[in-house]
Amino acid sequence: MILRRAQAPAAAIAAQRAAFTLMEVLVVAAILVILASVASVGVLRYLDEAKEKTAVTGVMKLEQAAAAYKLNHGDWPTSLSELLVAEDGKAAPLEQKELYDPWGQEYVYQYQNRHPTTLKPRIFSSGGGTKEIANW
Repeated sequence: MILRRAQAPAAAIAAQRAAFTLMEVLVVAAILVILASVASVGVLRYLDEAKEKTAVTGVMKLEQAAAAYKLNHGDWPTSLSELLVAEDGKAAPLEQKELYDPWGQEYVYQYQNRHPTTLKPRIFSSGGGTKEIANW
């Protein structure tokens, strides 16, 4: 006589294994947390680079507006606020919001600090504390 082990029907086995164990859920959650932290480091680095590039563009725009002022008036503006004034029925070269860098700090305009050869005033942003972004 051969004895066979009685097998449970497939439906009974499926009913026993209908949910995930707590350990499986915790492992999946840990993996998701690790992936999110790795991705956030990359995104934050990208955002910092984008702010630096925006600051470089802002400094260039301020320098161009100051150079246009020099062409019209014969000398560089003594402060950036002079570039906010509309003249001769034309729009002002700059808007108030363009005087602030991506970190919310005002661009620094040093009228007395001139480049030795071009005599351009120094315009810079402190770069949110990471590094200085300047026109020269």
